[in-house]
Amino acid sequence: MTESAWVSRYAEQFRACGLTATETVVVLSETRSRPAIVHTARLALGQCGVSPVDVVVTTPPNPGPVPIRSTGASVALAANRAALGALTNADFIVDCTVEGLLHAPELGRILAGGARVLMISNEHPENTERWPHDPALADRVATGVAMLEQAAVMHVSSAAGTDLTVDLTGAVRAGSHGWCTEPGTVAHWPGGLVLAFPAAASVNGTVVLAPGDANLTFKEYVRDQVALTVVDDYITDIGGDGVDAELFRAYLAAFEETEAYAVSHVGWGMNTSARWEAMALWDKADHNGTELRAFAGNFLFSTGANEVAGRFCRGHFDLPMRGCTVTLDGSPVVEVGELVAELRPS
Repeated sequence: MTESAWVSRYAEQFRACGLTATETVVVLSETRSRPAIVHTARLALGQCGVSPVDVVVTTPPNPGPVPIRSTGASVALAANRAALGALTNADFIVDCTVEGLLHAPELGRILAGGARVLMISNEHPENTERWPHDPALADRVATGVAMLEQAAVMHVSSAAGTDLTVDLTGAVRAGSHGWCTEPGTVAHWPGGLVLAFPAAASVNGTVVLAPGDANLTFKEYVRDQVALTVVDDYITDIGGDGVDAELFRAYLAAFEETEAYAVSHVGWGMNTSARWEAMALWDKADHNGTELRAFAGNFLFSTGANEVAGRFCRGHFDLPMRGCTVTLDGSPVVEVGELVAELRPS
């Protein structure tokens, strides 16, 4: 069943992307996509006066040894020439794949064709009722990205013991407010993030996950402290005696890939409509946790694929942390889990 409220909210987001009825639009999905998302997207496009083209690819089997969740790096396209032909000739793509195209190897080719790609996170559409379109979020994210672009060093600290330094030399800085209007751009919905993808050998220090922080791969809140030692981008030690540390070690070791231990991206959340506690209200199968990546004032530490550093792998952790202080060249952008005044809504 699809609710009219969901269709209206999707249509509002599509219009925010500058969608017009004359554009060529593709709904990209796979055989394991959430049917409610695909159906809601198609109805919403119809409400916008668009007759989309459906591209449905077969979800490839997972070679194991562990489940893959929340990577933003869908492998469903598998360089399929027919699918890529449609995508590279589209004006607007609604990405309904399970993991999303954000880090997919084909994304560069698709964007080079001029398409705008809106990646709809694999969340139950009911979530969107709580995410009103906020035009001001784009300006606030842009302000955060400008601050990041002017900085040479990011430093992150917390009362739990986090003490992390990120050399931003050669990093790619980016932001996502949840919609895309320019050709050759991608956005994920929900949005509200400012991120840096550091160059190789740029991240050093300690990251301490405290109770209440979130592990979005496992879709669980951290219960026991986990201390990560990071040397030249790579986690060299995972400290902690609880089940969280044991699961962290086991999951990364399962991939047998050194890159799984490396830093993917770092940044902070800007979306005041996103809620930290939302994950507690959903069964794991019904949400993807993207909302927690974006809640205002979180520090997002992620491991896995980082194209800027030339690293690709299947393993991925997104770890939104509360109560951190994030500084750029010594000036705070987040203070003890709260955005500074110039990044908050007016």
